[in-house]
Amino acid sequence: MSDFTLIKNTVLSAIFSFTCVMTANAHDAQHAGPEVKPLMIKDLSDLPGKEALMITVDYKPGEVEAPHRHEAHCFLYVLEGEIIMGVKGGKEVTLKAGQTFYEGPNDIHTVGRNASKSKPARFLVLLVKNQGVDAVLPVH
Repeated sequence: MSDFTLIKNTVLSAIFSFTCVMTANAHDAQHAGPEVKPLMIKDLSDLPGKEALMITVDYKPGEVEAPHRHEAHCFLYVLEGEIIMGVKGGKEVTLKAGQTFYEGPNDIHTVGRNASKSKPARFLVLLVKNQGVDAVLPVH
């Protein structure tokens, strides 16, 4: 299998798993989930077995995510709008454009939602994760 095919398959798998988890919103069975766009995936040659995945996530007005985890270092940067984020055992934080959030490999993402019922929000996410592991994992 070529490097390009492997990268393409990894990206598609990550996008599919991320979208599936986001779609499984317990509050609204009709919920389509946030729009997730892949920007880049790159093997980290000086960190064997690790890769970086960069995506953008668009929340529709009032959108709420289902709880999930990443098993990755997750760095988030708000591009527009306001979002509310939180991990198990931590406090919810409201983030505006230009602000950041971090989730560690053992964190459970319990709160993720658009702070506005009338305006969209967009953020950039960089995940440093194990190669071949889905970017988003459901929490049971």
